Amino acid sequence: MSLTAPAPQRGTYQVRTFGCQMNVHDSERLTGMLEDSGYSAAPKDADPRRGEVDVIVFNTCAVRENADNKLYGTLGGLRPGKDANPGMQIAVGGCLAQKDRAAIVERAPWVDVVFGTHNIGSLPVLLDRARHNAEAQVEILESLDVFPSTLPTRRESAYAAWVSISVGCNNTCTFCIVPSLRGKEKDRRPGDVLAEVRDVVDSGAIEVTLLGQNVNSYGVEFGDRGAFAKLLRACGDVEGLERVRFTSPHPAMFTDDVIDAMAETDNVMPQLHMPLQSGSDDVLRRMKRSYRSKKFLGILDRVRERIPEAAITTDIIVGFPGETEDDFQRTLEVVEASRFSSAFTFQYSIRPGTPAATMEDQVPKEVVQERFERLVALQDRIAHEENLAQEGRSVEILVAEGEGDRDAETRRLSGRARDHRLVHFSLPADLPEVQRPRPGDLVTATVTHAAPHYLIADSALEAGAPLRAGDPRFSVRRTRSGDAWEAGVQGLDAGGSCGTGHGGATPAGPVTLGMPSLRRG
Repeated sequence: MSLTAPAPQRGTYQVRTFGCQMNVHDSERLTGMLEDSGYSAAPKDADPRRGEVDVIVFNTCAVRENADNKLYGTLGGLRPGKDANPGMQIAVGGCLAQKDRAAIVERAPWVDVVFGTHNIGSLPVLLDRARHNAEAQVEILESLDVFPSTLPTRRESAYAAWVSISVGCNNTCTFCIVPSLRGKEKDRRPGDVLAEVRDVVDSGAIEVTLLGQNVNSYGVEFGDRGAFAKLLRACGDVEGLERVRFTSPHPAMFTDDVIDAMAETDNVMPQLHMPLQSGSDDVLRRMKRSYRSKKFLGILDRVRERIPEAAITTDIIVGFPGETEDDFQRTLEVVEASRFSSAFTFQYSIRPGTPAATMEDQVPKEVVQERFERLVALQDRIAHEENLAQEGRSVEILVAEGEGDRDAETRRLSGRARDHRLVHFSLPADLPEVQRPRPGDLVTATVTHAAPHYLIADSALEAGAPLRAGDPRFSVRRTRSGDAWEAGVQGLDAGGSCGTGHGGATPAGPVTLGMPSLRRG
């Protein structure tokens, strides 16, 4: 927590996030710095197109299809806002800013600040400089200026936190532009990571997700290839930390010591996201993915041997250059054998700046679409079958905020089970309002129905003996996280601040992933 006096109020802000978990985590730093500099979150209904926000920041992605067109279209819609509020400032950061640099200001001259992935800590100074000099400021560094986790933070959630263990990537996958935009992998020291984990737990979080472009290569930079497994075990000793997750590992570097640490550390959740990308060894070779399908399936077998209840998810790209129908059939076979609980499925499209963009034998769009539909149909069937196996099981659900799109209509609440499956659950009809579970509380309920993408736990509505404490049909455990969420809503405590940030008003609305092009199967 900051020991300095709060900065004077300087106006309102919005941060809009597009892309991966790393972008979401960076946005928590951006909001923390803005609040540390005296800005406050704009009201939820504030519209920058009408000039109702003083600073709007776009944290961009260069991986999603048509990311640049979406950004420039959004920026175009802000010109009237600049006319209505001449003092309004627009900043663009993230991967697309790192890639396009000064071209952003050339195409949208009403943008005030452009900053890259390596210098997110420069945002407040660049805003001041742009205001003072009355001209756009573009600052793109080629290497990391300061590790992002040393910056002030405004966390999105009172009960769950991202903790970055590394930034950058040493892999050279031919479809990916991330290494050229975020640089070589830089690892934090274990002591620094654990200090932040304890800090977020002290501020109310009971779930932590360890974050990196390739988490299981953690430690290579400082010469300890077993560092990630040791880090998982060390998280098991953090008092008050109930759930530990991590994303994303790479199959080529996934070792048995990590599986052992997952199985033997009580608070490491039975969940694994393991990107497949393709089931064809020939395609994997062209992707420069340094594993083959046999190794991939072997990892899943060993995980399930040690952690039988583990839910495994994945990423798959359909239509990579040169992919034949036989290649695609290999992918279907591996998906059938893997029994993924869900999958992020992508249709390949050209990303300028990647080696795959100039490869021969680009697959026609209509072929990619047809294969994609077959893959989604297969994965939907498998996910439904895997979810059906959950019916009748008691699950512990971390109640979430904003997980269920139709909760108001169904009168259910939503959250994530230990294996990260989405669960919508009903409350007992006679539950007093003061006993209603809050985001961050833990609910135990029994799964009564399974759909391909979620579970229903309506056991609280079942007839029978009255519910008692610990009843598998429905029980609530109120937590420190629920207390922190409630305090934040009531304005009694910051709840979401950690690191070097200071307290303040609760952010106006969550930072969203912004991934409309993803299909989850």
